[in-house]
Amino acid sequence: MPRTLDPTPASDTRRAIARDAAGVGVAVGLYAVSFGVLAVAAGASTAQAMAMSLLVFTGASQFAFIGVISGGGGAAAALAPALVLAARNAVYGLSVAPLLRGSLGGRLLRAQLVIDESTAMARAQDTPEDARFAFLATGVSVFVCWNAGTLIGALAGSGLGDPRDLGLDAMFPAAFLALLSPQLRRPGAPRVAVTGAAIACVLITLTPAGIPIVAAVLALLPAARVTWRDRGRPAAAVRA
Repeated sequence: MPRTLDPTPASDTRRAIARDAAGVGVAVGLYAVSFGVLAVAAGASTAQAMAMSLLVFTGASQFAFIGVISGGGGAAAALAPALVLAARNAVYGLSVAPLLRGSLGGRLLRAQLVIDESTAMARAQDTPEDARFAFLATGVSVFVCWNAGTLIGALAGSGLGDPRDLGLDAMFPAAFLALLSPQLRRPGAPRVAVTGAAIACVLITLTPAGIPIVAAVLALLPAARVTWRDRGRPAAAVRA
């Protein structure tokens, strides 16, 4: 029986992934400028803003922390919502754990790249090799651009203004939604997405920042229950 050749060479796939990863990095880097500006405006030094971007490296948590500080809250009060938002990365870690192979030191370094964008890019690929490449390419691109944007914003200070006034903050969620869209082709994914969005919308006015995002994970429970129920059943029975 003749073999069916893949019409898309691996090199073309990798170039497309690298191009997308670079685009995501640039979009996130532009948004990072606003973090640098806001961090300095909240009283942080350039070194402190950079340390947060280098070590914490999760934008939502960083903005939550700075938002509480700028509103007059203390470090302990600012830490709580930041940790809640960062909790989602633990879920991402379970998803991309097979990609973090190698020595302990190498796995720890790659674990720093477990973020929204790198996870979404990895999950959108068809093969483990492409997923691993997408994870690393996107993680490195976002890490470099996020820290470069933070430095630019921190150095420019309030003289640059808030990039959100220019609409640049819309680039980050738009890029993330574009990365997530391939996942909606998976069985049950649209139902999970709608349920998660509904949970977040209900809680957004009732709970502190960060809780709706984490609670939206509950939308996975019905899907997991169906998947577990269908395990071991004949394929024809599952389709029926």
